Amino acid sequence: MKTQIDHLVVVAKTLELGVQWCEATLGVTPGPGGEHAQFGTHNRLIKIATPAYPLAYLEIIAINPTASRPANAVGKRWFDMDDAALQAAVAKQPRLVHFVVNTDDMQAARIALKRQDIEPGLAVHASRHTRKGVLQWQVTVREDGQRLFNGALPSLIQWGKPDAEEPLRLHPRNSLPRSGISLQSIAVTHPTASKLQAAYDALGLTGIAVEEGPANLIATLKTPKGLVQLESQGV
Repeated sequence: MKTQIDHLVVVAKTLELGVQWCEATLGVTPGPGGEHAQFGTHNRLIKIATPAYPLAYLEIIAINPTASRPANAVGKRWFDMDDAALQAAVAKQPRLVHFVVNTDDMQAARIALKRQDIEPGLAVHASRHTRKGVLQWQVTVREDGQRLFNGALPSLIQWGKPDAEEPLRLHPRNSLPRSGISLQSIAVTHPTASKLQAAYDALGLTGIAVEEGPANLIATLKTPKGLVQLESQGV
């Protein structure tokens, strides 16, 4: 099982405010994203890949006020986006709240977490249209929409159809231009750091510093404005 950083998740009250925050904080305008009909959300994307994090991009995501979720939608929105505390926090300004890791074996990754007594949620099939074709993926989403460990335990994603021979051919990184932003590091502090580290180990996830302390997810980015640290601050 191969597991690596896929993308960072910044939630904004509106996508317009997310773009303004990105321009002011990171010094770039995010590229196009798309809509997620199943969750009633939409996003903008920025490529932040480096040799150490070859798939990495940053997602700015918000609830789409013009979208209505389908009648058969299961559970709450992903990434705790229906949570009142998170909504109150991002109403002040957009915030890093979570990250997602890519796996080449969704079933094995979910089983690995369950063996740690962690329920990651179902692997939900999702898709969106792009100029280069239809992006398809599976992503773990709990029915209650919750992120675990205050967002420090990543959701799992597997790109492409389950039987795809080239699952990463339509990965978002392939359609994103260079942005001048690169991911330098990801670090986590959490009151239950040892259990979180055990979960990372079970997934084969490396390259993330984990220490005991107040819940926080910290991503350091090299940007046109210099080094910028994005923090979840326990949300």
